[in-house]
Amino acid sequence: MSDRATAVTPSRTAAVIPAAGRGVRLGPGAPKALRALNGTPMLVHAVRAMAASRAVSLVVVVAPPDGAAEVRNLLDAHPLGGHTPAEVLVVPGGTTRQESVRLGLAALPADVDVVLVHDAARPLVPVDTVDTVIATVRGGAPAVVPALPLADTVKQVEPRAVAGEGGPERVTGTPERALLRAVQTPQGFDRRTLDAAHEKFAAAEGEGATDDAGMVERLGEPVVLVPGHEEAFKVTRPLDLVLAEAVLARRRATDGF
Repeated sequence: MSDRATAVTPSRTAAVIPAAGRGVRLGPGAPKALRALNGTPMLVHAVRAMAASRAVSLVVVVAPPDGAAEVRNLLDAHPLGGHTPAEVLVVPGGTTRQESVRLGLAALPADVDVVLVHDAARPLVPVDTVDTVIATVRGGAPAVVPALPLADTVKQVEPRAVAGEGGPERVTGTPERALLRAVQTPQGFDRRTLDAAHEKFAAAEGEGATDDAGMVERLGEPVVLVPGHEEAFKVTRPLDLVLAEAVLARRRATDGF
C-alpha cells in the first residue's frame, strides 16, 4: 500500500433560487416571491425548504437587479433555524429567468458539483423530495426532475395568433395523458451539465428558457423523473395562496411545523 495520501476532491450541493420576477398573475403589489404566506414571505419559505436538506450547504437567491439589498435584509430578518443552517448568498439577477439562473450559477464556488434550481413560488416542497432529487443526481443522472401524473385531460390547441386573441381556441389534438407529467422543482443537475446547457443556449430568443431541464434535453443529455409531491405546487394565483395557507395550517396541527 502506498504511503501517499489519496486526494479527495470535496463536493457540495447548492440550490439556486431565481426570485427576480414580478408575479403579475397574483395582481399588483410586491413581487410574487416577497408575498406573505402565513406572515412570512414565500421566498423565505422556499429558502428554508432547500436548507432543510442536510445535503444542501449553500443557497443562492437571485434577487431583482435593483433589489439585492432589500432581499438580503429580508432574509437576515428571518433566520433559517433548525440544524446548522446553510449559507445563504444573495446576488442580483437579470431580465429573464434564464439569465438569473446563469448569474446564480456564476456565483457558485468551485467545490459545488450538484446544483438544484428551485422556484421561489414553490415554498412548500417537502425535504424528502429535495433529498430524492439530490440522491438521484449523485447516483449518476445528469438531470433530475420531480413530477406528478396529470389528473386532467390535456388538449393541444393552435396558437393564439391563429385563433385570435380572446376568441375560442381550436383543438388540434389530445395527447395521451398516461405519457404526460406535470414537472415541479427543485430540478437537480450535475453542475458541469447545467453549466454547459446555459453556455450553449445563453442567447435563447424571447424570454429565454423557463425550464432548465428542457435546456439539458436540447443539449442531448438524459433527463429522468422522480416522484414529485402534491404540496410542491406553484403559488401563481390568489387561490393558490389560500391553498398554501391551508397546507401550513395542517402542518402546524400535525407536524408542529
